Amino acid sequence: MHVFVTGASGWIGSHTVDDLLAAGHVVTGLARSDASAAALAAKGVEVLRGDLDDLDVIHRGAAESEGVLHLANKHDFANPAVSDAAERASIETIGGALAGSDRPFVFAAGVAGLASGRPATEADPNPFVGPDAPRGGGENRGFDFVEQGVRAVAARFSPTTHGTGDHGFVAYIVATARQHGVSAYIGEGTNRWAAVHVTDAARLVRLGLEQAPAGTRMHAVAETGIPTRAIAEAIGEGLGLPVTSIDPADAPAHFGFMASFFGIDMSATSDATRELLDWQPTGPGLLEDIAAGAYFDVRVAPAG
Repeated sequence: MHVFVTGASGWIGSHTVDDLLAAGHVVTGLARSDASAAALAAKGVEVLRGDLDDLDVIHRGAAESEGVLHLANKHDFANPAVSDAAERASIETIGGALAGSDRPFVFAAGVAGLASGRPATEADPNPFVGPDAPRGGGENRGFDFVEQGVRAVAARFSPTTHGTGDHGFVAYIVATARQHGVSAYIGEGTNRWAAVHVTDAARLVRLGLEQAPAGTRMHAVAETGIPTRAIAEAIGEGLGLPVTSIDPADAPAHFGFMASFFGIDMSATSDATRELLDWQPTGPGLLEDIAAGAYFDVRVAPAG
């Protein structure tokens, strides 16, 4: 299959491209920089230059493909409205390009906010609708194209898709611990995060592209829920720092934008996904990755 991938040089995207190539697919990757283009070309990927604001380029990449993986996101935490608008516009552009073709369109989503007081499941509908909703209401907008002849599939990722080299949420928490000289969690630290190793997530995305029926909600979840206190303790152990609780009222000052994520429960299961696609995660767990030092050579700015 000829697959167009946005975010092809990103954390999840680069691993997914490797998995696609190993499975014999042909890949065209969207690249916004010379470095990204060179990295993709070195793998044998056809490069399409552009970014999420280049909707004409995205439309062409989708129209010329046999399937699309939309894994890019601006991740502008200082101005989430910009990220949300770009997400919605990209999904609308790709969906429009694929309309009437029955081609697969797998797009990134998340497990946050799907359920209260329990782990989210694939049966939980996404409550975020409309352009002003989180992620621009992208999951529901993507599923609008099912009725227009698109095999739209949501890949709901865990809050941490981890592994050596990850610059995501856990890397920010590590950077914050270094900055303050203490590894902290919020309140009692009993809220939980789902987790998945990046290679397992990449394989799931490919399986969804190849096999998942239209309207499928896939959960890229290997571990249902790891208490945030356990995450903080693993970071403290690895950095040789004390571990402490931060009062929720003080969390924004300590964690910056990360407080709104580290203080909530984002647990989820993946039973239906595993059964549907015969997907069995095999990578190390999050705490294993932290203990092995996966995050201690990664340098990002603290989440302040």
